[in-house]
Amino acid sequence: MTQPIRILLCDDHVVVRAGLLALLDSTADIEVVGEAGTGEEAIALAAKLRPDVVLMDLQLGEGMDGVETTRRLTSGPAPTPHVLVLTTYDTDADITRAIEAGATGYLLKAERPEELFAAIHAAAEGRTALSAPVASRVMANMRKPRPTLTDRERDILAQLAHGLGNREIAKALFISEATVKTHLGRIYDKLGVDTRSGAVAVAKEQRLLP
Repeated sequence: MTQPIRILLCDDHVVVRAGLLALLDSTADIEVVGEAGTGEEAIALAAKLRPDVVLMDLQLGEGMDGVETTRRLTSGPAPTPHVLVLTTYDTDADITRAIEAGATGYLLKAERPEELFAAIHAAAEGRTALSAPVASRVMANMRKPRPTLTDRERDILAQLAHGLGNREIAKALFISEATVKTHLGRIYDKLGVDTRSGAVAVAKEQRLLP
């Protein structure tokens, strides 16, 4: 008899974990071996339990987020688990960051149970598993031309990548904070993001940074 796929759940909502546990317990070829409410817990449990797949939420409250947890899980000592993101967030920046961090798949919580089961099996085999809306966004991003940034916008992006705040960027580039904010707004629009980390992630993915 084939061994069941060993799953570690990582979600900061107890009710969500309970629902997933009940759902996954309904199928004989999937076994939940542990539950984590934080990224730190997930890393500790993964080292101890050696799951085949970690079902990973992106937003984990305080502490390490799902992307950083994914990065650490997939870059740790072998054997590393496959990480299947299961989230409500489907922005370009979230998808890009998760995949760059090493996620094998990216699934939305609105999917039907059959889709989740299929994605878990795919992830366990190291195959990519994407929700249809996520796959569409990935393909659309691959097809669309890279955004054109001005030299000043690239300068500001480079400062963002180094973790500088608006005041520090203004001082480094000899411009006002208001000017920095204006450029940031244009950068966000061009990259299709709404956060600093999202801008840096997309810029790295599209090689807009030196």
